[in-house]
Amino acid sequence: MSTPGLFASASALVVRDLRLMWRRRGDSLQPALFALLVVVVFALGLGGEPDALGKVASAVIWVAVLLAGLLSLDTLFRGDAEDGSLEQWILAPVPLAWLVAVRVLTHWATTALPLILVTPLLGELLHLPRAQLPALLASLALGTPLLSLLGAVVAALTVGMRRSGILVALLALPLYVPILVFGAGSVAASAQGLDGSGALLLLGAGLVLSLVLAPWTAAAAIRIALN
Repeated sequence: MSTPGLFASASALVVRDLRLMWRRRGDSLQPALFALLVVVVFALGLGGEPDALGKVASAVIWVAVLLAGLLSLDTLFRGDAEDGSLEQWILAPVPLAWLVAVRVLTHWATTALPLILVTPLLGELLHLPRAQLPALLASLALGTPLLSLLGAVVAALTVGMRRSGILVALLALPLYVPILVFGAGSVAASAQGLDGSGALLLLGAGLVLSLVLAPWTAAAAIRIALN
């Protein structure tokens, strides 16, 4: 009997995750609804003034996306640890880091990607100047995968603990703040007529480095947590 390859194992894991997500549609929609709620609260808090909203629109959207990612971070590996799937991951004939990378990709595609797709609508709600939209989308496209990769390391470190939701957020938030600063800062720089490509390049460099190191680090943390 032949062992499954990398892409066969990845497709099987993605299909399983999507099926579980469909069965728990209410839970899966919570991050997106939370991000929308954050945007609405900011819009109401600033009184609906177009000028005031336009100045902080990019930062508000970034904060909403970041908080939505934190909300779903504790569940990244928690369900697999509770039903014994993580032990099967370790025994699988493919690298554990590969399965972690696939899970992170699925997490990003189901939490951050929908928010990126509706960013133009959120921007209209917050009166975001349309000239800033390309920079905002570029920063989100580079920053949100980085958030998921760093969050996976934190989630893996705490997967063996019970009720670690607050701890995960406290550990992940200091790692997320620089990404927020560079992401929102690139949009602010472009709004002032400055070159914001430096911040985007830093986000891109961080993303490449995290793609290489984060899955292996999270895999090592899972092995330690389960031993």
